[in-house]
Amino acid sequence: MHKPTPPQRNSAEKEALLSNVALLYYGEGLTQGEIAKRMKVSRATIVNMLRESRDLGVVEIRVDGQFLTGSSLARELREKYGLADVYVAQPAAESVALSRDESLRQLARVAAMAVLDVVEPGDRCGVAWGETIMAVADAMPRNAVADVEVCQLIGSMISDRVPASENCTIQIAGKLGAQCFTLHAPGLISSVELARQICSEPTIHMQLERLKSLDMAIYSVGNVQAETHLVAAGMTSEAELAEAVAAGAAGILCCRYLSAEGAQIDLPPHDRLIAAEVADLRAARKKLLVVCGVDRAEATLACIRGGLATHLVVDKPLALALLEG
Repeated sequence: MHKPTPPQRNSAEKEALLSNVALLYYGEGLTQGEIAKRMKVSRATIVNMLRESRDLGVVEIRVDGQFLTGSSLARELREKYGLADVYVAQPAAESVALSRDESLRQLARVAAMAVLDVVEPGDRCGVAWGETIMAVADAMPRNAVADVEVCQLIGSMISDRVPASENCTIQIAGKLGAQCFTLHAPGLISSVELARQICSEPTIHMQLERLKSLDMAIYSVGNVQAETHLVAAGMTSEAELAEAVAAGAAGILCCRYLSAEGAQIDLPPHDRLIAAEVADLRAARKKLLVVCGVDRAEATLACIRGGLATHLVVDKPLALALLEG
C-alpha cells in the first residue's frame, strides 16, 4: 500500500520557510538541533533545508561582523527586561537604509518563525489587527500545530492600509492548521448603548469570553502620533487622540490606549469597541509583541512595563533604542 503523497508547497511558501530557517541558523545563531526541535522535524531535515537555501540563493554566506551583534542584542534585551525571548531583525547590509516597508517585511519574516517557535499544541491564540500583524500572516509558512485555536481579538474593521481585521486571524489559523474563531461583530459601534447591547448578545458574549482564557496573544502596538492607524481607520478623531495623549497615553494596543506603565486608559472609543480588553491580553501566558520602528519605542516600553510582552520581535534600530530606554 502506497503512503499518501504530502501536499506540495508553492514556491513562495517554500522560500518563506527556507528563509525563516536560515534566519534562525545564520541570524539568531541557533544550532541545527535546536531549530529541528522548534520545528518538530529531524535534524537531517534542517540540514537539507539549509543546503537548499544556499543552492537556491535564499541565503548568501559571508563574513560580516555586524551580523554577530544580533544574538548579543537579543540577549541584552532579554536580561534588561526579563523577557522569555527576543528576536531582532537585522538589515542585510548596515550601510543601506531600509524603507519602512522593507523593514516591516524583514521583521515579519522573523516574527513568522517566532510564532512557530512560541505556539504549542493545544494553545488558544488571540490575533490582533494591523499592518504589522498582516505582514506576519503573509510571511508565515504552512506548519500545522495540533489542536490549536486562533481567535480574533478585534471585531471586523477595514482601512485603506490593511484588509479586514478577520483576514489576519483567518490567515494565521490557516497556516497553523488551526480552528478559527472570528468575532461576528463590527470592531467599532456607533453608540455606547448599542455596543453594550451587542456585547450582551449570547453569541458575541461567548466569543468575548473566549478571549479571557488565551494561552498566547499575537499583536503589535501603535504610537499616539497624529498618523496612527486608529485615526487613519476612522476609529477615533484627532481631538479624541489629543485628549488621550493629554491623559498620559503612550501607545495603542488592540485599539485601546495604554499609559506609560501599560495600564488601560478608558477614553473614547474604548466604550464603543468590540475587542479584547488589555486585561485579557495581560492574562495570556505567552504574549508575542511584534514592533517595527523607533517611533514606537515608548509604546513598546509601555507594553513591557505593563506585563504585556513575554516574547518580543523588533528591528535593530528599535532594539538599540530599547536598550537605551
